[in-house]
Amino acid sequence: MNNEFTSINRGKNRIEKKFNQLKAQNKAGLVTFLTAGDPDPDTAQRILNGLPEAGADIIELGMPFSDPMADGPAIQLANLRALGNGMTLQKTLDQVASFRTLDNETPIVLMGYYNPIHYYGTQRFIDDAIEAGVDGLIIVDLPPEEDEELCHPCMTAGLNWIRLATPTADDERLSKILKHSSGFIYYVSIAGVTGTHSAQQSDTSEAVARIRKQTDLPVAVGFGIKTADHVANTVAVADAAVVGSALINTIAEGLEAQLSTDEIVTNLHAFVAELARGTIKN
Repeated sequence: MNNEFTSINRGKNRIEKKFNQLKAQNKAGLVTFLTAGDPDPDTAQRILNGLPEAGADIIELGMPFSDPMADGPAIQLANLRALGNGMTLQKTLDQVASFRTLDNETPIVLMGYYNPIHYYGTQRFIDDAIEAGVDGLIIVDLPPEEDEELCHPCMTAGLNWIRLATPTADDERLSKILKHSSGFIYYVSIAGVTGTHSAQQSDTSEAVARIRKQTDLPVAVGFGIKTADHVANTVAVADAAVVGSALINTIAEGLEAQLSTDEIVTNLHAFVAELARGTIKN
């Protein structure tokens, strides 16, 4: 560990176990991001439940929020669809709990913004998240300077605190980012919002190498990854690839084409299976 918090090493760390399993299989990880409740709660639950079988190794579940400032149009619209269908933070936790009745191995990380958690109640949220079976958090708008607000209570309770590292972070800033981190590091490979252009592999390789000089945590790379070839190029230098906007676009395209919910679920899982082909190490 890179910090003084030790309660996460309780023998129940699904994230650590998953990366160890992948390493033993000579594979990298596929991290899939979807917004909880998109396109509607029932369909979203079906999508979530089928992700591991389709090939997802770790699931990031976005907590719907009205102002997702770090996200591009695709995820913004997914948030609006979910909120419009009555999705709440409590219902997001309920979806995780329902998933856990079927799968107790696949790590689930909640990703989003602090406002809904603050409104819900910080300690209540931590307790309920652990009870539901959440493994970690990525909170976009809480920098290291705000660690006492949520990071420290989460890690003390046993939730992994997963940081975002960006191309603009120098070594000094990177040290602060990594200080209280666990689970894995999420390297944002481009400057900007989600779902835009893709990074050059050479730039990603250099950035991941710089991160690894300061931590032994796995490094997942995201933003702009849309195909199995993108995944393969990413995991040539990283431990996992994160795909989000491309998956959400698949849902949006299905809605626009007026596909049935069965077709949307099938298409999404087929896309995940295609992406997973890129995770096998050479």
